[in-house]
Amino acid sequence: MSSSLNLPTRITGNGCSHTNLREDDLDSLRFELTKTEDEIQTLRQVLLAKEKYAADIRRQLGMSPLSNVKQNLSKGWQEVQTSAPYLTASATLEDISNSSVYVRTRDGLSQAGQVTSAALSNVGVAITRRLAQMRALPLPSSSRLSHTISVPSMRHSSTFKSIEEIVGSVKDKVTGGVSNNEETSGFERSFSRNQT
Repeated sequence: MSSSLNLPTRITGNGCSHTNLREDDLDSLRFELTKTEDEIQTLRQVLLAKEKYAADIRRQLGMSPLSNVKQNLSKGWQEVQTSAPYLTASATLEDISNSSVYVRTRDGLSQAGQVTSAALSNVGVAITRRLAQMRALPLPSSSRLSHTISVPSMRHSSTFKSIEEIVGSVKDKVTGGVSNNEETSGFERSFSRNQT
């Protein structure tokens, strides 16, 4: 490696160095720069040759590039897990998960999910049962078909009322049974609101 040149320099008031170079000093610096760049290029070629040699050794040992990536990721993850920010964050999350607010919220959401799931399951069973009953009924004649499809006549059918009651009871279970008018189902109340 080369030694650095000792050139006359003076420090200006703002801390930057300014050189007073003559032409022969500039030539020396250009020569030194060319020499340093050649050394850098040589070192790059040596490094590339060493990397190829290491890759060949890994291949002979049966180590694939994927296993190297896995090993590097594993090592990096271990370093992350032992870092101070990770340990601090873990302790904070553990404190949060043990707090009473978190526990109450988690339990409340779990209970709401169970009630909703059970209610939806009941609706599915009731609708399936009712559709099976409807399938067993004979089809109406074509002259009656136009009258039976109208919404007002459907609203007064036993099938429609049965589905109305099921949906209303599910709504009451999910919302906790809060209602202003206990005589009508939840579906009937929402249907009458939508019509106004």
